[in-house]
This record gives sequence, C-alpha cells and structure tokens, in this order.
Amino acid sequence: MGKIIKAYMVPHPPIIIPEVGRGQEAPATATINAYKTIAKQVKELAPDVIILTTPHGPVYGDYIHIYPYPVLSGDFRAFGAPGVRLSFQNDSRLLDNIVAKAQEAGIEAGTLGQTEKYLDHGALVPLYYISREYQRFKLVRISIAGFPPLELYRFGQCIARAVSELNRRAIFVASGDLSHRLKEDGPYGFDPNGPEFDRQIEDIVKSADFERLLNMDERLCSRAGECGLRSFIIMAGALNGLDISTTVHSHEGPFGVGYMVAEITVGHPNPDRDILGRLEKANAEKIKEIRENEDPFVALARLTLETYVRTGKKIARPEGLPEEMLENRAGVFVSLKKHGQLRGCIGTIAPTCPCIADEIIQNAISAGTQDPRFSPVRENELDDIVYSVDVLSKPEPVKDKSELDVIKYGVIVTAGHKRGLLLPNLEGVDTVEQQLAIARQKAGIRDDESYTIERFEVVRHK
Repeated sequence: MGKIIKAYMVPHPPIIIPEVGRGQEAPATATINAYKTIAKQVKELAPDVIILTTPHGPVYGDYIHIYPYPVLSGDFRAFGAPGVRLSFQNDSRLLDNIVAKAQEAGIEAGTLGQTEKYLDHGALVPLYYISREYQRFKLVRISIAGFPPLELYRFGQCIARAVSELNRRAIFVASGDLSHRLKEDGPYGFDPNGPEFDRQIEDIVKSADFERLLNMDERLCSRAGECGLRSFIIMAGALNGLDISTTVHSHEGPFGVGYMVAEITVGHPNPDRDILGRLEKANAEKIKEIRENEDPFVALARLTLETYVRTGKKIARPEGLPEEMLENRAGVFVSLKKHGQLRGCIGTIAPTCPCIADEIIQNAISAGTQDPRFSPVRENELDDIVYSVDVLSKPEPVKDKSELDVIKYGVIVTAGHKRGLLLPNLEGVDTVEQQLAIARQKAGIRDDESYTIERFEVVRHK
C-alpha cells in the first residue's frame, strides 16, 4: 500500500536560483540552505513520485487543474536564465486516479482548460533544488482553485487515496510564499496584517495544528497578500488522519515577502487527527439545524433548486404558502453558500412574476444554474448548501452617499444602460465607499463616470 512519506511547505522566489539571482540571492541564504537540506532528505527517501501544488499557472475559481502532458518541463527565461531548464516525466496513472477520486467526491478537478505546457516558477523553484540531488521521480503538478478551504482539504484526501491505491511512495511539496506585504520598500509595500499572517502560519506549522489553516480570517489573508495558503491546505488534507511532526527549517522575509521552508514527517494513522471527519460531522449537524428552523421563503428556495437539480423540472407553486408570499409582489434575491462561501446569487430588482413565491422559484433556479461566476450546482452538493432569500423594498433615489448605510440599505448605481446592485449587510463590506465601488464594478461603471444612486431595504430570510 502506497503512502505519502514526507511533505514540505516551500517558497518559490526565482531570485534564489543562482543563475537568476547572480549574487542578489545572498539575503535569502537561510532559505537556500533550508532548500539544500530538504533536497538531501528527498534523495535519501528516494520517492517514486513528487506531488506538487502551486498557486501559479492555470488557476480557476471552481476547477482544480492538473497538468496532463507526458513530459512536464520549463525554464527560467522569464527571469533572465533561459539556460536553466528542467524536465520531468508525468505520473499519468496517478494523475488519472486522483481525478477519479475527486469525481467520486464531487470535486471538479482534471486536465481541462488552459493549454499552457510549461511549468510555472511555483513548481520550478522547488524542483530546481530537489533535482540537483535526486532525479529519479515522476511528477504530478496541481494548481490551486478558489474552492472553500474545506473543499480543498477534501481534495487533498483524494490525492492520498489515489497514492495509496496505486502503491506509490510519494512526497508532497506544497509551494507557496507567505505574505507579500512585509516591508514598505518591498514590491507590494507594507501592511500590518502581513507579519501577523506569517506569524500565524509559522505557529500553525510548529504546533502541527492544521485545522487552523481552514479557519484563517479571510480579510487578514487578503490584506496580507498571501500566496500559498490554498496550496498548504491541499497538502494538509492529504495528511488527514495521520500523526505528524513538523520542523521549520527557515522563515525569513528579506525582500518584503515571507519565505518559509518546513518539513512534515508523516506517522501512523490516528483517529484523533481525522479533522475532515470531525468537520463534516459538525457541518452536517449545522445544516440539519438550519433545515429544521428555515422559514417558508427559504424552504421554497431550497425545494425549488433541489427538485430542479435532481429532476430538471421546475416545481409548481406549492400549497399552504403564507398569504404574503402569494398576495405581494417584490424583487427577490436568492443567495446560496457552501462551506461559508458564496455559491450563487441571482435576483430581480423589481418584481417580474405574479407573486413573491413565483419570484423565489424563478430566482432559486437561476442562482443555482445561471450565475456566470460559478458552474451549475451539482446534485452531490445539495446537502451542503445554505440558502437565504432577500425580499426588496421599492428602490428610492438618494442625493448623495450621506443617505446610505451599508447595514440598512442596499444600493443600485446607474450610468446610462449600465446598472449594478449590491445587497446590504454583506460580510467584508464595511463602508459606503466599498459598497458603491463594488456596485460600480459589477455594473462596469468607470471611476470617472457620473452615476445615480438608489437605495433599498430588504427583509432577509435565512
């Protein structure tokens, strides 16, 4: 039976490649020495395959891309060193088995999409150091995706199952820098969330508490300009249910970007480390409680989408609905979330149907199948989806932003035929300026264009 015998978390600054840095790499000596240490470990372990995740290359919001080509190669020409070229055989059987396991788990992953054939620097930098010591391995190169953290973690488990089934001795390399905002004179400037993000990641690794990776504050991560979190989460998922011990070989930020080289030693199965099982059980209990307490508006949205996804048929208006849903007309937005992240949201500013109930039925189907930001909801996702229904008041014009309140009012911005709407009381939207900027962006209204503002209130049903 195969297994992942070791895992590493590594950065990927091209400047630490001597042919690229040409002496400028000296401030990152700790990172370089740590890379040399782990490369020697890989040589001693002599794995059959290296599985490498990277935040660069083809990255999609709702699809995990795996390079399909028989030979995976690339060079550092983009960084002034075209003569430094690396080439590896793809482990096609393992790739196919990972995709099969992902499909069984209802996770969109595979080789479709972008046809770029060359390895990105997120893969090339760690492979440069490893291949200087050891070359007798095949490679599987995997991109991150915009999935919720738990979905990425579950995908990591798919990798582990595929490795076990094909009897591979594998090493997992999770490529990713930490914060990009550690110094004022760095390439991305400074943000106090940068050092805090790096501190938290190092603490998580040293304590081997990978569950915390799934609960990182999204705003902290965004403001820190992080790079590798999703890559690390996939790796952590591949080690779910196993004893681990960790060593941080280096952690520095000489150029304003955080670089950490960490080693994860893999032990025996341990039920107490089944983070996935514990979280999925807790999520199921939470969904059950929500279902038991949902009001008729939300119940109708859920019944509508579940029926449509399972049968392809639009439901008739059910009997026994409250009078307010049958006698009133209003614009309605139906929102879907999965594992805390938006999975679809479609609505109508003004009523288009005979009653609110019909408006919900129409927009629930659209939210699940026609939101251009997401692929259509699949049947195996239905048990994880949480619904909300916003019933809109009639919009009213405002003179200026002083009449707005991000908690109380949603906004509609209009410039000619361009129109954008943003609901009120949304997580991460803290100021009127943010609210208007997002609404303008949705409408395609430039900063220098004049526009009118309307506000509206909602009754939110969860």
